[in-house]
Amino acid sequence: MFNKFKKLISLVFATVLLTSVSNTSFAADKLHFVIGGGAGGGWDGTARGTGEALTKAGFLNSASFENMSGGGGGKALSYMINTKPSDTILVQSTPLVLRSITRHSGYVDKKNAAKVTSYKDVVPIAGVIGDYGAIVAAKNSPYNSWKDVVAAYKANPKSVKMAGGSVRGSMDHLIGALAFKEAGANPNDVVYIPYDAGGKALAGLLSGETQILSTGLGEVMGARDQVKILGITAPKRVADAPDVPTLKEQGTNAIFVNWRGFFGPPGMSDGERKKIAKMLGDVQKTPEWEAVRKRNAWVNIYNPDKKFVKFLEKQTVEMTGLLKNLGVIK
Repeated sequence: MFNKFKKLISLVFATVLLTSVSNTSFAADKLHFVIGGGAGGGWDGTARGTGEALTKAGFLNSASFENMSGGGGGKALSYMINTKPSDTILVQSTPLVLRSITRHSGYVDKKNAAKVTSYKDVVPIAGVIGDYGAIVAAKNSPYNSWKDVVAAYKANPKSVKMAGGSVRGSMDHLIGALAFKEAGANPNDVVYIPYDAGGKALAGLLSGETQILSTGLGEVMGARDQVKILGITAPKRVADAPDVPTLKEQGTNAIFVNWRGFFGPPGMSDGERKKIAKMLGDVQKTPEWEAVRKRNAWVNIYNPDKKFVKFLEKQTVEMTGLLKNLGVIK
């Protein structure tokens, strides 16, 4: 009798367990993140951090990631346009707007050699975060503030080489150029050394190949035992890094925040786009997302759907004016 009772209990438990597993509801089963730069860069951190939060919070069953470096993000963009992969999204940021403004074609195949790509060639899903720019020096650097860098530059402009995680005219280059311009220097005279993504740019700084690094604050939050963050492009100090000074408080009125968001391939259905956009918004309300956001000192900037498109259109106008002001374009 007892054995029959044990079998009955086991059967009931197995039924309940099976029911609970089968009722697990994910907003999406799987999602593949395409990253247009190497490991350690802002795109890489945003994609992997977002995938981590989505899976841990139960919105996504599985996430996979693919680094596709080349052409300042152009290779990954070309892949999305030409291949139109399913269950795949591309992480991008302000450089996607810069591409069309500066007529930088980046990576294209021979059939599309003359094509200049922009956000209009893919499907905008949502902007998710903002990342302030940062000027960084190695821990053993003689520079202890942004003012030290400016003084050294004015004494000998060629003595200050600035690293960045992408090509000239990219976001990293633009942040550094803006800082120098607002400090009274000619940004076109600054020696800029481009690397393939933030990880290699950081390595160049630590090896002594360059004296400073222009990057995103989120990209160096995990390397603070190796670097000194000399200043950031925030209007005031951020709560997640209260000891980091702004450039503004050091007399350089350089304020800028770089958005990052996600795009689908051409032909993505409205249903799929809206589903992913909602998921990216909903996850920002979870503790799993907050843990990722806090460690990167990101700012939540959720712009879904049509709001995202309007934001991109507005930024195109604003960035065109800034690039002309910096002398990058005429």
